[in-house]
Amino acid sequence: MEFKKVTSHDQLLREVRAVEKSFVLLYKEGSEISECAINNITTAGKEINDLRLFMVDVSNVKDVHERYAIISVPTLLIFEGGKMVNTIKGCHDSNYFKSVFESLVPRHHGPGSDTRKNVVVYSTPSCSWCATLKTHLRKHGIPFRDVDVSRDQRIAEELVRRSGQQGVPQTEIDGQIVVGFDRGRINKLLGIEN
Repeated sequence: MEFKKVTSHDQLLREVRAVEKSFVLLYKEGSEISECAINNITTAGKEINDLRLFMVDVSNVKDVHERYAIISVPTLLIFEGGKMVNTIKGCHDSNYFKSVFESLVPRHHGPGSDTRKNVVVYSTPSCSWCATLKTHLRKHGIPFRDVDVSRDQRIAEELVRRSGQQGVPQTEIDGQIVVGFDRGRINKLLGIEN
């Protein structure tokens, strides 16, 4: 797994449209926190097959961060089908980045392989219970996909239709919706013992 450097927004679009899921790290050369993100993402991605990682130095490439309204770096952009669907700001430990990659990059399961549950957290940036839920999942090594419903009205409406609730967080675990941070139910569905 290696980062591929991107030098323009046009190049970025060509790269992310060529694959189903990809990750783009916006960073600033020489920044300590950017170096932290690069190192931890590199460590996290070593064991993930088919991981597509790109990097953009915002000091040299000016047309990417502006297109996605990114005002701080490092920020990891998550693309699906050529469209940005989520962002992760700052430097996190390698286990966090690994859980993000594992939850989004398709894995091929063979006999006796790990068949983790599909977990999606629907959240908003200002929701404190959402942060608590995601911390709980990370603490137990549960990979999940984080969907910011404040960025996509269509997803928010679909979630209300499915659960009958507008509030967040909501967690989908193998098709079952859990409204709020219901620790007991989430732990039971995920096999968490404490």
